[in-house]
Amino acid sequence: MNQFRIVADSSCDILTLDGADFVSVPLTIRTDTEEFRDDDFLDVNEMVTVLRSTKGRSYSACPNIADWTEAFGDSGDVIAFTITSSLSGSYSTACAAKKHCEELDPSRRICVVDSLSAGPEIALLIEKAQSAMCAGADFDDVCRDIQAYRERTHLLFALESMHNLAQNGRVNKLAATMAGVLGIRAVGQASSEGTLEMLGKCRGQRKTQEFMLHEMERLGCKGGSVRIGHCQNPALALELCVEIQHRFPGVEVKSYPLRGLCSYYAERGGIMLGFES
Repeated sequence: MNQFRIVADSSCDILTLDGADFVSVPLTIRTDTEEFRDDDFLDVNEMVTVLRSTKGRSYSACPNIADWTEAFGDSGDVIAFTITSSLSGSYSTACAAKKHCEELDPSRRICVVDSLSAGPEIALLIEKAQSAMCAGADFDDVCRDIQAYRERTHLLFALESMHNLAQNGRVNKLAATMAGVLGIRAVGQASSEGTLEMLGKCRGQRKTQEFMLHEMERLGCKGGSVRIGHCQNPALALELCVEIQHRFPGVEVKSYPLRGLCSYYAERGGIMLGFES
């Protein structure tokens, strides 16, 4: 088996990976008075509660070059995954660390993948890389296969609140406030360019669920792997699991709580759904 290290920033929501040499590189979430490091010591529920009452600016900060260099280690091949470059500088700093490591040791092979997404879709890419590694695939082949596989994966999200998106300037504050007051959930996707693209607005959990299932069909889901991350909303995640299994027979679906960075964007009640087409 060809062993190599898998590295990802913490937008993947994975802290450890059974059977693989895996390193998570934390992003941080900051306000004017607080800082939350997205590592295994983070109390996500506390962070979500604090941010919900924050009146001033909040924002995320990517790992620096030294963080990525340390994660890549001193030797061996590495495949790394980052949150979409449209939301963070994580990809550019990872690329700078790759260049530094390869200059120190030209024999090293380091592949940095801009996921053009976040959360559950990155989890699918990581699982694909691990599966190929365990099958003994050549490193260069794995890198090519991951790039091709990324064209067949998608991310949908449903947000009950857009408070944090408004606080960091990504959506209009009035629109975010009105959505919260009216009980409207915003449903969107990670576009092919890696931007957040709104698809529609739904009132109520059932309409939100139906909208997401319809979008999965529109985007070509016929089965395969589905990953659902939720921020303090296990009930909707469970209902989605049941409906997806009913709508797409043979699908392999898992749900789990989101970690810090994705909880920052999804907020309380939010859902992120990654799937294959």
